[in-house]
Amino acid sequence: MQVNTHLFGNLEVAPDKVITFPAGLVGFEAARRFTLVHESDSGEQASYTLQSLDQSTLAFQIIDATAVGINYEIALSDAESAALQSPAPEDVAVMLLLFKQQPGTQGIGANVRAPLLINTRTRVGLQKIIEHARANFTISNLSSVV
Repeated sequence: MQVNTHLFGNLEVAPDKVITFPAGLVGFEAARRFTLVHESDSGEQASYTLQSLDQSTLAFQIIDATAVGINYEIALSDAESAALQSPAPEDVAVMLLLFKQQPGTQGIGANVRAPLLINTRTRVGLQKIIEHARANFTISNLSSVV
């Protein structure tokens, strides 16, 4: 499928590269189909662009939670497990949405309270809202800049 995007121009997206979020993302519920875009010649990837296939101007920078030293232990409800098509734990990628810090500050932040869970086998995802800080996750002391 051909997709005209704001950031990348025309993209050819194979059907097996589409990631579907049946409920959309918080604040962007109408955008349900996405693809990952990254530079293939830049070595190992730390972050990706999650490009909407439904809204050409909508794209998010995301990063694998483990790349920044965060390891989640997330319990899924029956509905969430069904939405992800009952994945095996090793088939779930946990990604974090990145955002710019407030004006006047430097750096990029990651939304650790609403990670994206993606079943890498079926390419179906959901955004898991962590209402209370009871989820078990650890943050390692990173010695290098990501």
